[in-house]
Amino acid sequence: MIMIILFEILLLLLCAAVVNSFFIYPLITYLMSKKNTGRVTVHGFEPTISVLIAAYNEEKVIEERINNLSMLNYDMDKVEVWVGSDKSTDKTNEILLEQKNKFSWLNFYVAESRRGKAGILNDLISKAKNDIIVFTDANTEFHPDVLKNLVEDFVDEKVGGVCGRLVLIDNENSKSEGVEETQYWKYETIIKRAEGKSGIMLSANGGIFAIRKELYKDIPVVNAVTDDLFISLSVIAQNYKFTYREDAIGYEGTGINLTSEYKRKVRFGATNFQTLIYFKKLLSFKNLKIAYAFFSHKVTRWFLPALLISIFLLSWFLSDHVYIIQQFLLIQTAFYLLAFCGFLLSLVKIRITIFSLPYFFIVSNLAIVEGFIKFIKKEHSVIWESTER
Repeated sequence: MIMIILFEILLLLLCAAVVNSFFIYPLITYLMSKKNTGRVTVHGFEPTISVLIAAYNEEKVIEERINNLSMLNYDMDKVEVWVGSDKSTDKTNEILLEQKNKFSWLNFYVAESRRGKAGILNDLISKAKNDIIVFTDANTEFHPDVLKNLVEDFVDEKVGGVCGRLVLIDNENSKSEGVEETQYWKYETIIKRAEGKSGIMLSANGGIFAIRKELYKDIPVVNAVTDDLFISLSVIAQNYKFTYREDAIGYEGTGINLTSEYKRKVRFGATNFQTLIYFKKLLSFKNLKIAYAFFSHKVTRWFLPALLISIFLLSWFLSDHVYIIQQFLLIQTAFYLLAFCGFLLSLVKIRITIFSLPYFFIVSNLAIVEGFIKFIKKEHSVIWESTER
């Protein structure tokens, strides 16, 4: 009987952790954001900016990316763009050379050996001469007003980083294969917006964010980390705020299919656990708001597969003893059946949200499991292949 009670308590705690991560924490953060007195900004503030892009075999998008930057609504005499080619083997380097002849603000260098994104960014930061660093990707498209809106928050000396709003766009193939990244991202964007207003934002959107150069810490290149998360947490760890700018907009496509998204999530799964090791001190009681945000929005999500499996097994074990838990087990089973139906429908290129969302959720968590295994076996590498989008 005592064991049954202990298992019931454990089940309740595990469920509370999941509910907190997906519902309670977002609600509390939203309520906190409503009490925010407003940001310190000065319209027309135009500091000098260095835009950094790490590229590997980006011949399909790099020319369009440079042209997109050329159309920004910002004084380009105050901007330098550095593209680091990670020993690209396609036409990326040739295209960059052609573009360099068109735009005086464009600079690029080609690594002599594969460095990985972390290594390339570390190289680029040493070449950047301006105080505000904007990080973006080769496959991101900026709204013309991105830079002027992104940098305004730096008027506040307490702000160390600013995250822009990344909008994901489905392609027709991803729609038919059950890639629900855009729906999940809309939910994440709501949380990021509230975190930014509350001063507890932890992770920037990799395709569109900026920091003060003085706060940059070299990204580890031996054990692979999630670079944008590492940079963001480095700023937070130095007691600076990360804000969120709704009006600094960038666009990216989703993965061309669920397989490509799965591989990307596996890579992030492995590197997220490695990043946690570097910033585990943020879970201490030194800053309760940051610790709560880190635990709720990040750590809980990374250990979600273990939580879900434990909840299901405990529910199954206790279902014969407690009627409510029996019903709860049925609800879980129904959810997993919906996910299985989503898998079957994806095989015939049919996407119905009630099935594809649970399926995408399960696939995402399976990717975390594989990522964790790679992390334990130290198979995650700093050398990366871009996700085709």
